[in-house]
Amino acid sequence: MTLPIAVELLAWPKAVAEVRRMVEGDDVRLCVSELLTNVIRHVGEGTPVTVRVAVAQAGRLRVAVTDPDPRVWPVLREAPAGAESGRGLALVEAVAARWGVEQGPYGKTVWCELRR
Repeated sequence: MTLPIAVELLAWPKAVAEVRRMVEGDDVRLCVSELLTNVIRHVGEGTPVTVRVAVAQAGRLRVAVTDPDPRVWPVLREAPAGAESGRGLALVEAVAARWGVEQGPYGKTVWCELRR
């Protein structure tokens, strides 16, 4: 994988698989999938997003998904037993060294950093 990667796309379910094929590493694919799926579920299908994967501080990989809705922030929750969804951010938190949200002038960016 040649870094940095920056892809502008519309957040549709089929886009998740397309972006996963662009990156290498199980944890990177997991984080890209979960962050992009959060946009689809909580902001809406067809939302314009930018997905970035780059080298960050201390050589970590930074995965970032930017969308135009500054109001819908991700919240880490505990999914009820037996629930079929609701574990995305818990998975990101489990594999990432750290994660967060940055407010921008035209939306927000949800990011995580992974040890290489």
